[in-house]
Amino acid sequence: MTATAPHFGPSPSTHAPRRPLAAAALLAALVGMVFGLLLGGAGPASAHAALTGSDPQDGAVVDTAPKEVTLTFSEQVAMGDDSIRVLDPDGKRADTGAAPRDLQSGSTVKYGVSLHTGLPDGTYTVAWQAVSADSHPVSGAFTFSVGAPSKTTVALPSAEAGGGLVGALYGIARYAAYAGFILLAGGAAFVLACWQRGAGARPLQRLVVHGWMTLTAATLAMLLLRNPYTGSGKLADAFDLDGLKAVLDTKPGAALVSRLLLLGASALFVAVLFGAYAKREDEREKKDLTFGLAIGGTVIAAGIAGTWALAEHASTGIQPGIAMPLDVLHLLAVAAWLGGLAALLVALYRTPDIEAAAVRRFSRIAFGSVLVLTATGIYQSWRQVGTWSALTGTAYGQLLLVKVGLVALLVGIAWISRRWTARLVTSGADGKRAEPRADARDEVEVEEPRTPGTSDAMAEDPARAAQLARQRAAVATAEKKRIRDADPDRSGLRRSVLAEAGVAVALLAVATVLTSTEPGRTEEEAARSSSAAAAPAAEGPVNLTLPFDTGGKNGKGTVRMDIDPARTGANELHIWIDSIDGKAMDVPELKLAFTLGSKDIGPLPVVPVRLTEGHWTASDVQIPMAGNWKVAVTVRTSDIDQTTIDKNVKIG
Repeated sequence: MTATAPHFGPSPSTHAPRRPLAAAALLAALVGMVFGLLLGGAGPASAHAALTGSDPQDGAVVDTAPKEVTLTFSEQVAMGDDSIRVLDPDGKRADTGAAPRDLQSGSTVKYGVSLHTGLPDGTYTVAWQAVSADSHPVSGAFTFSVGAPSKTTVALPSAEAGGGLVGALYGIARYAAYAGFILLAGGAAFVLACWQRGAGARPLQRLVVHGWMTLTAATLAMLLLRNPYTGSGKLADAFDLDGLKAVLDTKPGAALVSRLLLLGASALFVAVLFGAYAKREDEREKKDLTFGLAIGGTVIAAGIAGTWALAEHASTGIQPGIAMPLDVLHLLAVAAWLGGLAALLVALYRTPDIEAAAVRRFSRIAFGSVLVLTATGIYQSWRQVGTWSALTGTAYGQLLLVKVGLVALLVGIAWISRRWTARLVTSGADGKRAEPRADARDEVEVEEPRTPGTSDAMAEDPARAAQLARQRAAVATAEKKRIRDADPDRSGLRRSVLAEAGVAVALLAVATVLTSTEPGRTEEEAARSSSAAAAPAAEGPVNLTLPFDTGGKNGKGTVRMDIDPARTGANELHIWIDSIDGKAMDVPELKLAFTLGSKDIGPLPVVPVRLTEGHWTASDVQIPMAGNWKVAVTVRTSDIDQTTIDKNVKIG
């Protein structure tokens, strides 16, 4: 959650909504102002690794085959033995097959693979796949050519790492894990903090237990799917024991195992909450047990929330020491708010005896959760987006805007819920409408006509007695439902809370997708780095110095050349020839030629004009294409003595 508003007001007065409304408007204005300042003053960061450079570069044409291929990333990545593959035009491996070498230097994250010697000319494909420090798989591919581009049988992969059926199943498990945690932690918190008598209500018990079961099953599924999710993408590899062992050695694998251990402790917590605690009658003992369960439950919930913070976005990028504890607080606030909302919805629909005071207590908890969500959400948005351009121009930023829109819708529905809560509290306070106070476990006694001998017959017929007991229970349930549905304020509150829950489900889905989406800040950073790497050399004159020796008398000297502006199109050349003593030197003939071997262009001849002793010039020299050009200079110092010297120069 980034920001929201409480859906229940703490005041029992029907006139109370005006003050919270003004406060909410002020809070929204402050949030917007702080959000703008944070986005406007954002600095560099990274999370969710991206390829920021390579050697050779994507699309480059090199004269000779390189000895190795290197990749540079925006953050730390985990590499497997087969994470970088180089394929020749026929689709055969051009690299040696060895594991990628870690070439990290300082803050630069770089990996490289060695290539076979004697590679022929043609187009080569580099395919790579890794796991970023925030646990998400990343992949890509690019090509470079040796000598000149050629046809290739290798097709660049269109699917990204973590996609396909395995990716979809992993995404479902991720969503289920968040939902299960919210129901488990939020439902238990609702019982302890808002409605302690609800510990004996079967519907609330089922809600919390189902949350535990969902989180446990989702965690096991993620642990099994982790290997194919970050590797082959084949569902059958979920049961590969070697792959599972490798997963356990990673940070995400350790986090999932830790979550399972904490879920074992939470099972004991749930058993006590709905067992000994629900049956405890002594108020003093129950108060002590409430305190103990609150402390233990908070520690367990914080530990489970920490398994997300330690392995995902919060654990990498800028300020991880601040981001991880704030991420734990954020998730706990989400659980307290949405999980409590689900518990309230169940209580309103399935139990007739929830008090208005319990609803009011939840309202206060919701408001506190909103304050935590607002603060941590703003920080997380700044950390993952960073700039206004990333907010509107990246997938992460656009999803964040959708999330904000859903929050705004939720706030509108929450305001309606808050009004119904105020009316419910007021009606209960002034006695106009009595609250049904019977415990859910009580039964309504139904007077039945009896004839002589009926009791004896029932005693002799256990089946008949059981049937009558079921009838009494059904009548009691129907009566409780009639009383509950007859209260218009309670019915209105139920409908508005149900609408809130529906929007909250969609909101949780968007938030889950955000956790597996490359942050906008990183996407922009990678784009800038790629552009800088691919950008041509800065415009400006190129200065060359070429010593020569024709072998004859006075045949030694130096050619100095300026190429201005050294870019495609028209250029101006100035050439000076100096003798070995540094004085201007005249020669009978001087010729130049430009050749771009990678594109099979040239040689393009240039005949300079002599201006003065030792100084030649050529105007409007056309360079048709950017690239690494070979400049060949032919110097003749006598009728029989001449030499050609050359040098490569980048013109772009």
